[in-house]
Amino acid sequence: MEPKELQLKKNEDRRLRAGHLWIYSNEVNTIATPLKQFSPGEQVRIISHSGKTLGSAYVNPKSLICARLFSPRVERLDQALLQKKIKQALSLRDRLFKDPCYRLVYGESDLLPGLVVDRFGDHLSVQLNSAGMDTLKDEIVETLKSLLKPSSILLRNDSSMRNLEGMSKEVVAAHGVPPEEVELIENGVKMLAPLYAGQKTGWFYDQRPNRAELGRFVQGKRVLDVFSYVGSFAIQAAAAGAKEVWAVDASRFALEMAEKNAKLNGVGDIFTGAQGDAFDVLKALRAEGEQFDVIVVDPPAFIKKKKDHKEGLRAYHRINELAMRLLPEEGILLSASCSMHLHRDDLLDVLRSGARKTRRHAQIVFEGMQGPDHPVHPAIAETKYLKAFIARLTQE
Repeated sequence: MEPKELQLKKNEDRRLRAGHLWIYSNEVNTIATPLKQFSPGEQVRIISHSGKTLGSAYVNPKSLICARLFSPRVERLDQALLQKKIKQALSLRDRLFKDPCYRLVYGESDLLPGLVVDRFGDHLSVQLNSAGMDTLKDEIVETLKSLLKPSSILLRNDSSMRNLEGMSKEVVAAHGVPPEEVELIENGVKMLAPLYAGQKTGWFYDQRPNRAELGRFVQGKRVLDVFSYVGSFAIQAAAAGAKEVWAVDASRFALEMAEKNAKLNGVGDIFTGAQGDAFDVLKALRAEGEQFDVIVVDPPAFIKKKKDHKEGLRAYHRINELAMRLLPEEGILLSASCSMHLHRDDLLDVLRSGARKTRRHAQIVFEGMQGPDHPVHPAIAETKYLKAFIARLTQE
């Protein structure tokens, strides 16, 4: 059966011709093709105002992004096409990493909009963040089983993105018996990630290259990991030769996992966890006269929407300035942001401003982004979201 057509308004095909994959509801010619005729996840043929075929997509009339292209041709996204696309994604990761621990599928950048798959050896954590992918749940699970023969597949369908798609949330085993905690190897260091109770898919592979780079600065140093989650920066710093590492997080559960990771790597004796609001903890550490040679500031997204930019930017300024006041002469600060709405120049200005307020001279010695298992789609700015700078702070 031929798919239904979804027609765009005049001149609303320019982004798609440039390679973008998203169609917004206000770009659709709803007189010719009313959105209400489509069911969430239904696959359609996208045509321009003049009737030219632009490709195949799936639709969700409940979402502001009402359609997402998955092919420039007229074809169905079935199990055969899923297998082809996931094999292409797997080929890239196999070239990049010796250990099977990485983001296997990164949504739009792997031409699978709305699908995220993280691999932890024999275990997979999957997010279906769009209606189109949700309708293909069984086909995705069968494809992953066929290609990778995993011991387990966990569906972490509890992302806030599902709210935007009008979908319910759930965390459920789709294959095998997923463990509560899973072991992974990153930068040669063994770590434990909480599959069920952890944030997102349980781990943040995107910071891998920045964690590796930080290792060059930590030998024999005292390191503070702020917003530590399960201690990914702290424990890898300890493995790289730090003499002492601290992890700060609001979650007791996350810090208990961080302590497990410290013991797993034989560095439990140099690990300290500090639970509390990061702003309050840093103020208290300064009041107690504490100093750290290396500080990592890697907060959750302070700017989740454009309207949050002013307040969120203020938070980035505050937390980075607090960190700088805990650094001695020639201290090292790694400052990161996963906020897609924060431009890298804004983060750079956060460091410039903080250095001026603390009477420091800042030297940027490294600029990073997300790892290559989170490849950037050149036509979709939203796929490049992570910014990271390493700065040395000296006295003026």
